[in-house]
Amino acid sequence: MAALGWLTPRRRPATARSVLAGEASAEAARKSSQEVAEVSATEPEFPVLGDERAAAFFDLDNTVMQGAALFHFGRGLYKRKFFETRELARFAWQQAWFRLAGVEDPEHMQEARDSALSIVKGHRVAELQSIGEEIYDEYMAERIWPGTRALAQAHLDAGQKVWLVTAAPVEIATVIARRLGLTGALGTVAESVDGVYTGKLVGEPLHGPAKAEAVRALALAEGLDLSRCAAYSDSHNDIPMLSLVGHPYAINPDAKLRKHARTLDWRLRDYRTGRKAAKVGIPAAAGVGAVAGGTAAAIALHRRRR
Repeated sequence: MAALGWLTPRRRPATARSVLAGEASAEAARKSSQEVAEVSATEPEFPVLGDERAAAFFDLDNTVMQGAALFHFGRGLYKRKFFETRELARFAWQQAWFRLAGVEDPEHMQEARDSALSIVKGHRVAELQSIGEEIYDEYMAERIWPGTRALAQAHLDAGQKVWLVTAAPVEIATVIARRLGLTGALGTVAESVDGVYTGKLVGEPLHGPAKAEAVRALALAEGLDLSRCAAYSDSHNDIPMLSLVGHPYAINPDAKLRKHARTLDWRLRDYRTGRKAAKVGIPAAAGVGAVAGGTAAAIALHRRRR
């Protein structure tokens, strides 16, 4: 049995230094818990429960999910023989670049939009909407960032409207919003005559400053107070939209947006590695986050019923 003595922990008397260390640690823990309680008590609740003049606006690509929804829509159309392998290769390259770079390249996005417009020309709007439902299930549903989705849910639970704002075609955005329960979606509008796509856009893509104008117009129509609204995006291209609201959030930000957000003390969230960004400013319940794989679709949740 003596040989097994090393398995039995030895009891050593506490020294004066160990007693001091233990007391100091306990005191520090007590003070820390008090500080947390004080911060929780003084920090205003957000989103504000029942504030019907507030709403939330979410960018789609790389904010709600990895990659660009338009590229996955093209992937689904290729599967249905809307175009040839050469076009798919272009979509795949643009998507791979976007995932690696994490930023929107205007030239790539323009090429993708031009390709999509030429592909859908002559097809009926209803046909593309129906196909969009299938493509969502095939390529998009499992690729939404859980953390961003939780942020949207926090607004919905507070009784606020939540809108998707994206350069993707409004038909895709609307499908995503409806399937996930968002209030609605703002997206790029493709021209159609008698329910058939002409291959042209109405105006320009909903990108950059155009997003801000769309949010401003919607806020006016809905009677919203933008100073009480929130906006979420990953891209410096959306700084106009983020600057429009009283509660801007940088989600999975590119380098330019991260720098801009830190300069203006905007709130940051990064779900790409499961880490929280330096400045966290939304209740913990809304900050649930984990990394979701792939590239794809959109946003939204279940609209709160009153």
